[in-house]
Amino acid sequence: MLNVNIRKKLGEFNLQVEFSIADERMAILGASGCGKSMTLKCIAGIETPDFGRIVLNDKVLFDSNKGINLPPQKRHVGYLFQNYALFPNMTVAENIGFALAGNRNKEKTIREFIGKLRLNGLEDKYPWQLSGGQQQRTALARMLTLDTEIIMFDEPLSALDSFLKWELEQELLELFANFDKPVLYVSHDRGEVYRLCDRIAILEKGAMISFSSKYKLFENPCTVTGTILTGCKNISAARCKNDSIVIAEEWGIELKISPGSVASKIKFVAVRAHSMTLKNNTCDNVYSGQIVNVIEDVLDWIVLLKLAPNSPKLFRWVINKKEAPILEKGAFVDVGVATENVIFLEH
Repeated sequence: MLNVNIRKKLGEFNLQVEFSIADERMAILGASGCGKSMTLKCIAGIETPDFGRIVLNDKVLFDSNKGINLPPQKRHVGYLFQNYALFPNMTVAENIGFALAGNRNKEKTIREFIGKLRLNGLEDKYPWQLSGGQQQRTALARMLTLDTEIIMFDEPLSALDSFLKWELEQELLELFANFDKPVLYVSHDRGEVYRLCDRIAILEKGAMISFSSKYKLFENPCTVTGTILTGCKNISAARCKNDSIVIAEEWGIELKISPGSVASKIKFVAVRAHSMTLKNNTCDNVYSGQIVNVIEDVLDWIVLLKLAPNSPKLFRWVINKKEAPILEKGAFVDVGVATENVIFLEH
């Protein structure tokens, strides 16, 4: 169990986070500079909070009131740095085995992780001789050899090509399945986070504004920031028309609200690009949109629609090529969205 309640001020930036996680996988999502990496560094003992308390499995790592601040080597925290932090004068094998001094199974463990992380043939190479992905895998192998009570990742797959990234994701999933301790994971890739983690925290300007299961977050992000971070690109300011309808001001359309929502409290609405469909019987909200532009993707069309003649903002619609083989710029198309697929936001 990890319990964190800390504050740290850096110039005009204020980090203030509070959360607890058991033996589960938690992700932190947020824009650059929101405090994700700083949070991990405070837990690892690389940075010192101004105030607060960090406890890992009943062991106090930091307590500002009691003057406790354990050094990193006594925290038993595994941390994969964003910039890898490999020793430049050590080979791949030496970097991986750095923390295994005195361990009689050192060589066996090194060979095991060289194989697991696909570093075969690179054992005698130095960091400057490696690609970014190879450096990252070396750092990951080094961290995994440690006897840690928690493992933390700061965008560990960001430097990898898509094929290798997918393979390493599968290895991480296998690792996590056999690691019955807390995992903290920072990434800008929402799909990666969804596949690898159980719960997701949203960090905005140093403050944790949301902490929930991944299913709940993607179904109802609650905030504009959360909606953007979960990949939704269609967001409009909204105002109440009556108890059952709101107006999406930037698209110039009306939307029926879902049961349980209070129209007067809704400030924004959002619709995921795939949630808009060709008009069918399941659509509570139907529009005749004009196609402004069509962009071809690998499997889909990305269509920019004007949903009303005077709408100031275009709607981004994504549809599979097989569903709509021909879409012409300037033409009108009947589209719709079910109310259950509209995200209603109060802030």
